[in-house]
Amino acid sequence: MIPGRATLEGTKRFATRSAAAPGHFREAAGLLLSSIGLGTYLGPEDDATDRGYEECVGLALSSGVNVFDSAINYRGQRSERAVGRALAAAFERGAARRDEVFVATKGGYLPHDADDPRDPRTYILQTFVATGIAPREEIVAGGHCMAPAYLEDQIERSRANLALETIDLYYLHNIESQRTALPTKAFRERLAKAVGTLEGAVSSGRIGAWGIATWDGLRVPPEHPEHLALSDVRSVAGEV
Repeated sequence: MIPGRATLEGTKRFATRSAAAPGHFREAAGLLLSSIGLGTYLGPEDDATDRGYEECVGLALSSGVNVFDSAINYRGQRSERAVGRALAAAFERGAARRDEVFVATKGGYLPHDADDPRDPRTYILQTFVATGIAPREEIVAGGHCMAPAYLEDQIERSRANLALETIDLYYLHNIESQRTALPTKAFRERLAKAVGTLEGAVSSGRIGAWGIATWDGLRVPPEHPEHLALSDVRSVAGEV
């Protein structure tokens, strides 16, 4: 795995040599980050799409983009792997350094592995459910889990896919799936356990920070069943 993480010194170095427009780089969380990033959600699970993403990562770096986003379930883990290969190649040829680049990924949805010959359902059942990594009683909406053992497993898989010792930002992915399936007290208890796991990953240096990535949760009104309040999430985190 490639050691290091994004730093203020490194991201400033990247911004200084970039020909981007004034104001393109902005300070956030003690780093200097590009105002746009490259996402890796869409596309079929094939070699051509992998190559396309790898080329895009290289083009993005040369165009002044130093923020890259993925998730373990995107394209059956192939998006993370494509980003990992592209960044490793960029570091090798001197196009960027590890401390100049901010990498985020997400965990929560049960992912299949597009490089595994088993069908997705069999892979998920045998890899996560039968082993107890993702307890059946903690899986909601047909495929979302944030149990501590499951998050530990997913962090390690993402680190391996990305070939990075430290993931700069690790998101809990669409936790509104859990919110709608559980009473408020049970949701808060489950979220607290997840936060404890992520805080441990920060302490051990496997991730730099954690957050939540939502689809509807932060956009819908308070009366909506998927509504999430940042103040509630912060309250739970503060109790851990």
